[in-house]
Amino acid sequence: MKHRSWLYVMAAATCLTSGGSLAQAAPLPASNPFAAPSPLPYHAPRFDLIKESDYQPAFEQGMAEQAAEIAHIAQNPEAPTFDNTIAALERSGRLLDRVSQTFNGVYSANTSATLDKVQEIVGPQLAAHADSIYMNPQLFARVQFLHARQDGLGLDAEQKQVLTVYYQNFVHSGAQLSDTDKDKLRDINTRLSKLETLFQQKLLAGTKAAALVVADKAQLAGLDSAGLNNAQEAAKGRKLEGKWLLPLQNTTQQPALSSLTDRQTRHALFDASWNRSEQGGENDTRDTIATLAYLRAQKAALFGYPNYASYALADQMAKTPEQAEAFMAHLTPALAAEQQREKAELQTVIDQESKKTAQPDFTLQPWDWAYYADKLRKQKFDFDESQVKPYFELNRVLQDGVFFAANTLYGLTFKRRTDIPTYNPDVMVYEAFDHDGTALGLLYFDYFQRDNKTGGAWMSNFVGQSKLLGTKPVIYNVGNFTKPAEGQPALITFDDVTTMFHEFGHALHGLFAQQTYPLISGTNVARDFVEFPSQFNEHWALDKTVLAHYARHYKTNAPMPEHLVAQLKKAATFNQGYKLGEVLSAAELDMQWHSLPATAPKQNVDTFEKTALAKTGLDTQSIPPRYRSSYFLHIWANGYSAGYYAYLWAEMLDDNAFAWFEKNGGLTRQNGQRFRDMILSRGYTQDYSTMFKAFYGQDPEIEPMLAARGLTQTP
Repeated sequence: MKHRSWLYVMAAATCLTSGGSLAQAAPLPASNPFAAPSPLPYHAPRFDLIKESDYQPAFEQGMAEQAAEIAHIAQNPEAPTFDNTIAALERSGRLLDRVSQTFNGVYSANTSATLDKVQEIVGPQLAAHADSIYMNPQLFARVQFLHARQDGLGLDAEQKQVLTVYYQNFVHSGAQLSDTDKDKLRDINTRLSKLETLFQQKLLAGTKAAALVVADKAQLAGLDSAGLNNAQEAAKGRKLEGKWLLPLQNTTQQPALSSLTDRQTRHALFDASWNRSEQGGENDTRDTIATLAYLRAQKAALFGYPNYASYALADQMAKTPEQAEAFMAHLTPALAAEQQREKAELQTVIDQESKKTAQPDFTLQPWDWAYYADKLRKQKFDFDESQVKPYFELNRVLQDGVFFAANTLYGLTFKRRTDIPTYNPDVMVYEAFDHDGTALGLLYFDYFQRDNKTGGAWMSNFVGQSKLLGTKPVIYNVGNFTKPAEGQPALITFDDVTTMFHEFGHALHGLFAQQTYPLISGTNVARDFVEFPSQFNEHWALDKTVLAHYARHYKTNAPMPEHLVAQLKKAATFNQGYKLGEVLSAAELDMQWHSLPATAPKQNVDTFEKTALAKTGLDTQSIPPRYRSSYFLHIWANGYSAGYYAYLWAEMLDDNAFAWFEKNGGLTRQNGQRFRDMILSRGYTQDYSTMFKAFYGQDPEIEPMLAARGLTQTP
């Protein structure tokens, strides 16, 4: 996932107190690490000096400084030019950018009560600041003047694109609204900011509180020794002596469900996950999200859109929710048929086992699926995750897999940097170098789960790339893998391996940025395009050459035996009815929430969700959505509102691109360079469809995606 900053890209103007009134920011002392650009390589954050108390004053001064810069641009008596208006906007807000980029990274991965409070205070202020920029009539008049005359300004292609995007952003942010509607929009944006923060904090607390506590070790039968040890250590960390604790991941399904033999424990774990934010009390998110959906619909109506999805998709590759829905509808027939086939197959396994063990018959339930799918996978492919896990040691996967593929395709090399300070001891830092030895940027890797870390995996920047600003990228990849016990190797699942390749695909997109202007640099692209490079990079995890290089036994260094490799590859398309189904139903749930018109009342979350899932045409009883409404972090706080379909849309693009690679020699330096030149290095310098078609030779097709999933198109 490409992590959206919860802060606004252009956040500045007047400075507000926590109560919302105008205030003059106190000068920032030179001792504050954000007061000046970091002297570290690539301006990496000074985590050796930064204290939690440094953030809020830096935000306040950063907003005040950019407010003055914006006022100077808007009130400039000289005629508007690209340099004194657009480039000036791009140069503004350097202090605010330093603190916001750093805070966003730490807040998501290593938060605390203090940082929670900073976010509560600053989030609404930044929403107001962004509004004051985009709804500044003097500033918009200058942008509008330039946009109307762009063909006669002597601009290069990138400058024209930046001007166009700025104009569209101003319009999309309310610049052309009446004064009355601008006031309404400001109020809605402030309320949305507060609610998104509230949702994220409730969810983090609720997920932590909902972890399953087990008092009897026998109830955890099926977990391997590492799993039992992790559960015991997790319990000790919460001071639950003599017990075991299964923390929750952010998804509906939990990893332990595939191995727990006790059906009651599986049921309890699933319920803990499914109901984590629906228990009433302070961590219940339902009222928060119902209000978010209602306010977003009201916001879209101010702009004349029928619903928020139409508003949100206006600048995406799909353009409209109708186009996104039509795309998903193409997947449904083949997927629904596959779901029923898989369900019947698993029920047969259950029935056969019941006869053998003289256990009562039962009907397949969501908490049974992963367990019996794992049994069936072993029967069909003689494949057991525990057999391959010893071949996936995290550091080797990173260096000999992820880095090796990047070297083979793009000529990159990497060097560990232990002299760069980090925000947590688990974080590793590497410097990336181009094929000619040129330094490209820094990469931070923070892979292990913590109670104070948001669930899931993501990529973002501490420092963005820009020739105008003279900056190179400082990027982080974050995951939530289980941390091994002290002295033990970090053995991960193949799903974790795929996650590492995925997030590094985002990192490559950021590393290869070559833009002058930060607005359109690197991963600053549409949601349904940004997941294309990341999902494309996943393909190399199973490439014969790459897999042979990193899949080696952590004790013996022996390569993974050919029969295990074959089983791993065969198993890759197994259970696709479930895997694709949980994503598609979540995407449909998201789209339906954000297709509500402004005239719709505030929804009852449980009723709405039940009705929405019934409309999908999929088996959402046996295969629940990957995220339930109440813990759908992507859409309520991480910028994927009406955009979760983007993962599937981007999968279509990445499978098309990989099909092109396979037709043209696969993993070669020449192919990698072409992909880098035409996709990875372009940022948002072109229309997305134009960019993709130039690489692929035609518009995207859905057939390669279905084939990669092991599905066939239904006539």
